Amino acid sequence: MSDFNDSSAADADTAVTIEAVTVVDDELVAAFAHLIPQLSSSSPAPDADQLGLVVHGDDTVLFIARVDGSIVGSLTLAFYRIPTGLKSWIEDVVVDDAARGHGVGRKLNEAALAEAKARGAKDVSLTSRPSREAANRLYQRIGFEARTTNLYRFKF
Repeated sequence: MSDFNDSSAADADTAVTIEAVTVVDDELVAAFAHLIPQLSSSSPAPDADQLGLVVHGDDTVLFIARVDGSIVGSLTLAFYRIPTGLKSWIEDVVVDDAARGHGVGRKLNEAALAEAKARGAKDVSLTSRPSREAANRLYQRIGFEARTTNLYRFKF
């Protein structure tokens, strides 16, 4: 478990702690039941078994953010190997509406970038809807560069 204390949070009294999840418990399941609807109206919250697949997967790291001991955000970092090297992808970043503006998203991303670097990933990618203006500004401030590409998706 890695901890990153947010000394640059907008509210100096708000300490943000980031953890790599190692155990799925009732608190985690309840947190995702609260957070996932803020991320997606079309995806149900994961149950304990689904979270266990992410937490215990060799190619995924689930990070959570805590403020005052409560889970207020999460980020999933996925790794995949291709002939040109190890790459990683950030998915399902969500910060509780009540915790936005306190450095939570930044700290989640910094933890993911540190993990990807430690594992030898050659880069980290993510996508973000244009309507998520604050998130897009954050990604650019952190150092992500927008790419000119077409993103395609095949749905089953």
